[in-house]
Amino acid sequence: MARHRYYLGLCLDSMSSCTLKYKQSCATENIYILTTKGRSIYFYSKLSCTTNCEDINILGYAKRTELICCKHQNYCNLPAGA
Repeated sequence: MARHRYYLGLCLDSMSSCTLKYKQSCATENIYILTTKGRSIYFYSKLSCTTNCEDINILGYAKRTELICCKHQNYCNLPAGA
């Protein structure tokens, strides 16, 4: 499983390929920092291939995590322009 961190469409880690295997989904984990006024500010994204993936939002005290899954094709979780 390859995991890559992206910031505004730019890869922060070394590139390698990640193609879907049987019963896998591509996943994008978007991390947002919460301000004192309760707003979410995008921080970075992590990409991975995973099994049993479900879209979910997790709200913590200082950050919000959004998990988005896609199954329709390889690399479907790459940011636009990557």
